[in-house]
Order: sequence, then structure tokens, then C-alpha cells
Amino acid sequence: MAGLDSAAQDTANVVISGARRRPIADILQRAARAATGFHKLGVKEGDAIALMLRNDFPFFEGTVGAGTLGAFAVPINWHFHKEEAEYILRDSGSKALVVHADLLPQIEGGIPESVRVLVVETPPEIQSAYGVSDAHCRVPAGMEAWDGFVQDYAPWPDPPKQFRSAMLYTSGTTGHPKGVRRQPMTPEQVVEITQRAHEVFGIHPGLRTIITGPMYHATPNFFGLYSLRVGGTIVLQPRFDSEETLALIEKHRVTAVHLVPTMFVRMLKLPAATREKYDLSSLENVSHGAAPCPPEVKRAMIDWFGPVITEYYGSTESGVIVAASSTEWLAHPGSVGKPVQGAELAIYDDDGNPLPTGEVGEIFVRLAAYPEFTYYGKDEKRREIERNGLITCGDVGYVDEDGFLYLCDRKKDMVISGGVNIYPAEIEAVLHGVPGVHDCAVFGIPDEEFGESLAAVIEPESGARLTATGIQEALREHLAGYKIPKRIDFQTDLPREDSGKIFKRKLREPYWQQTGRQI
Repeated sequence: MAGLDSAAQDTANVVISGARRRPIADILQRAARAATGFHKLGVKEGDAIALMLRNDFPFFEGTVGAGTLGAFAVPINWHFHKEEAEYILRDSGSKALVVHADLLPQIEGGIPESVRVLVVETPPEIQSAYGVSDAHCRVPAGMEAWDGFVQDYAPWPDPPKQFRSAMLYTSGTTGHPKGVRRQPMTPEQVVEITQRAHEVFGIHPGLRTIITGPMYHATPNFFGLYSLRVGGTIVLQPRFDSEETLALIEKHRVTAVHLVPTMFVRMLKLPAATREKYDLSSLENVSHGAAPCPPEVKRAMIDWFGPVITEYYGSTESGVIVAASSTEWLAHPGSVGKPVQGAELAIYDDDGNPLPTGEVGEIFVRLAAYPEFTYYGKDEKRREIERNGLITCGDVGYVDEDGFLYLCDRKKDMVISGGVNIYPAEIEAVLHGVPGVHDCAVFGIPDEEFGESLAAVIEPESGARLTATGIQEALREHLAGYKIPKRIDFQTDLPREDSGKIFKRKLREPYWQQTGRQI
């Protein structure tokens, strides 16, 4: 792996998955063999290798093997079905697909003939976590096994190409996802980003960590690969489970872990006796981002875990732009942090004018150490998000007098009702504090008089008896009347990604389809 720290060569460094252990040195050797195999398939610098894998050893092997040749690893969301996977395979131009055996049936017929398929046997811990049958865990007859492919080749003999990030696809909430294709990192940039990984995520040689989220997502991908780079103990959790995570922290004396707010909420719902029986004193850094964290949840986590929680804000396109320690957040509650070293941040109005402190506008950012990127095959989409050398991902917010950033909402989620701008995230934050509310989403729906009005979909806690009127009355204690949703519906299991983000588009669509209007 290009730029791999010497500590990672230590055979004490290991990746653990269930009862299986694989030294990092063995993973790197297998990655070097995979690089030779990929080369024999005709893969060259700038090409793509797709990975449709849960968190498993071959995810690292395939990613590092591709990078050794200067090719892009392209992680595919393993929830995807035929059409979704086929789109990414074709759009990325992937030469090969490394896939877990049990995921093959859901993408059958969606793999282009030009793509070489390498199948990974689904291991016992993943089989158990997802209830997969024995038959679906085996490599199908007539298909090529990843283990056999790797063993067929000698390690790649040449120096690895410059380190490059995986080609990650955005979530595609407004249409087809876009592949973020970044230039290779210079040695100087590798040093800078490694330092940010240490400061924000607690990644350093000898760390002990759990990868709780799927590595097809940007931050778990970054966290996992940089942990591999520096070396340490990396535990792959097949599927997040609140109590199991606490047990793993105690067992492995975990020093750093990345979680998302949904995980915080689930952990806090454990009985007090369960939470108190685990020793979490080894934790040095618990980072979180990806979705808004309700302030009361954040405070409860700091009270429980101690002042080891670091919040950050960024995106697949920008990298981490701001961060806040527990102490900083307590002094600036609700903030997502202040700029990290080398980051630029500006707030603009709709006409492109810079806004002063405290004024709400669209957030534009840049991290100097991150290599330039484009959306693969969609350069015009990349140009659309740039202003004065900075880029936006459509978020709206403001900066306080101390330089701390506060998010208001996604620009596309902002509701304009009767000419008044309303930010659903503000209302959601209040809803999270209403007893009996497990989760919620607020968004705009068609309104003949005002153009748009507010609707809320609420997922109640188990056994809670909530009414629309009761919810509205609770909101009126904290919000102006025009911010109270006119329509409130109740639903179990809100549609969401593993990152914790709710698919608001799926909730909005039925309301707008009735009118024939676009959302």
C-alpha cells in the first residue's frame, strides 16, 4: 500500500472479523497478489475495480490491490439491486467486480459481460449477522473464487503507484449517483491528511478500533483504510449492535471508533444496568458525523463516555472541513466545529455575495490537502458546485463570532411557505426532544395557498401513544406558529441509509406525485 507506515508491517497488527484473524502483513501480501491478477486482466492506471462487499478482509485486499496499480476501487452499496449496481458498474467502467457470494442473487442479470466477477465466500460471522443460508454463502459452481484468484499470482513486483482515494459514489438522493474521482495524492498531501486523521478521528500507529459502519460509505471507508495504513488492531463488526459494540470496546481496549447519531440513540436506549457494566475507559476519541445529532443526545453521550467525543462536518467531495472537541461543543452547543488546518469556509447568499457572521447562507468549502476531483463523466456537474475556488454540497448554515459553523439544513430541503424560509432541521431537533418520538423527518408538501406547507413523519418509540394534536402542542412550546407542521403522519422504520441519513425523497414523493409536480 503506497505510503504505508512501517508500524503496519509489524505482524502484531491484525484485522479481526468474528473468530477470524488476519495479520495486516498477510492482507498486504494478498493485495500485492491481487494487483498482479488485476494487471493480467488488463487493468491499468486510472481504471476501476468494483467491490460489492460487506466489511471483510477482501475489501482491504481489493482496494489496496487496485491502488497498487493506480486503479480506483469503487465500493458499491451492498443493499443495491440489479439496476442500481449495473448503473455503477457501467458508469465507472469497472473491469472487475469482487462480490460476496450471498449478494450475487440480488444483482443477477445486472453485471455487464465485460466485467470479470470474483466471488468471495460469505464468512460465518456475516452469515450469522444477516441470516444467510449455507447455500448462498458458497461460491457458485462455474464462478471464479477470490481466494483462488489471489493465490494464482505472485506479488506485484514494482513499486506501488501514488496513493489515491476510492472512487465513491454520492448517495443519489436527487437522481443517479455521481462518482467522485480524485487525483492521486502527493507525498506531502498524504502526510497532511494522515495528520488530520489523527486529530479528528484518533487514527495513529497502534490504535485499536472497531469499524461499525459499511465501508462503501465515505467516512468508514476513510477510517478503515487509514487505520490499515498506520497499523494496529482493526475489528470488523458485521452488523452494528449496541451492546455488542460496548462489549467489543471493552474486550479489545478500543481507543478510537467512528459512530453516527443513530448509533448513539440506540446505545442510550440500552438499560442503565447494561450500559454501566462495560469498561469504556480505553476510549480516546469517538468521532461522529454524517447526520445531525440532537443536542440532548450529544450531551448524554458526553456525560456517559466522557469528553472524548469529536464532531466533524464534511462530505465525500470535500473531506473533513470543521471539527469540534467535546469541550468546544459544550461551549458552542449545536455547532459542528471550526475549520481544521488548511480548510477554507465561506457563506454566500443566492447571488454569490459573501455573508457576515451570523447570517444564514449556502456553505462553500475547500481543504487544501485534498487533491482535486471531478464527477466521473460529469465535469459540468463539478463546475456547477464551485464558486471562487470553493465547493458546496448544498448545505445551509452560518458562522458565529468565534468561527464555529452551525448547520441549518440542506438547501434542497429548505421549505418556502408563503415566501418565508423554513429549515426542517430546526423542527426535527425539537421533535427529537418530545417524549415518545424515536425519529422523525420534516419536509415540504404542496399547498394551494402557500405553495408549500410543512409535513412531519414520525417514528414512535415502541409502546408510545402519540397523536398529531399532541405533537403540534408540544412544538408550539418551542417554535413559532408558522413552523408547526400542518400534517403529521406516523410510520415505523423510516427509510434510511446505514449512515443514519433518512431518505426524505422517499417520504416526500407520494405527496408531490398526487399533484403531478416535481420535487
